[in-house]
Amino acid sequence: MNSDFPRIITLLRKERGISQKKAAADLGISQALLSHYEKGIRECGLEFLVKTADYYNVSCDYLLGRSPEPAGKTLSYEDIPEHDPNSREKIAAGGVMASFNKKLVINAVTVLFSLVQKTKSAAILKEVSNYLMLSVYKMFRIVYSANPKNDQHFFTIPEIIASGSASAAMSVCEANASAAAKGVAVNGNDVAAETDDTLITANSLAEEYAGSASSLLNVIKNSEARMQMINNSDK
Repeated sequence: MNSDFPRIITLLRKERGISQKKAAADLGISQALLSHYEKGIRECGLEFLVKTADYYNVSCDYLLGRSPEPAGKTLSYEDIPEHDPNSREKIAAGGVMASFNKKLVINAVTVLFSLVQKTKSAAILKEVSNYLMLSVYKMFRIVYSANPKNDQHFFTIPEIIASGSASAAMSVCEANASAAAKGVAVNGNDVAAETDDTLITANSLAEEYAGSASSLLNVIKNSEARMQMINNSDK
């Protein structure tokens, strides 16, 4: 049974403000059956899948979780906006995936910062910025240490404790940002002042951020796929 379908049809219905009773009537099934579909108790047939895709104006691939975009588009390297249109990066042999991911991350972070600014919360902006800087710091130290000739005196924090210290600092940033997002003041930080402008759906992202939204949606999908692989390996 597809695990994404129940989640996505429930999400689409709620995003559009449609009651389960109305959606069931529009789709020609009982509310009880739609409830079973949304809870993943029963699996629908192909006819209902297509009808649901038409009803919500999305692709079947999106409903099944095969594509992170409502239209079901498969993102290519050329589809991702250039961070600097005046300086297109030349892709080295064998480096297509690295260049693809680089563009995904840059565009996704751009969208993220725009959404953060809409909260009008200095605390969230500060904590998100610090978290991302710490993650770059951690990865830079790994790359730096790949060559044993690189002198560790380049840094003030000893290598043996750097990664753990950075992870601890990132956890604090995450906790503070989460608190601010929920309206809780921590350590003198302000709280998120606005919520109306931060209502987010796949369609709202696509409408406002065009090509950059695809990068964020793909980052989310790829990240969750990686997490699911880890979770499944523990079973």
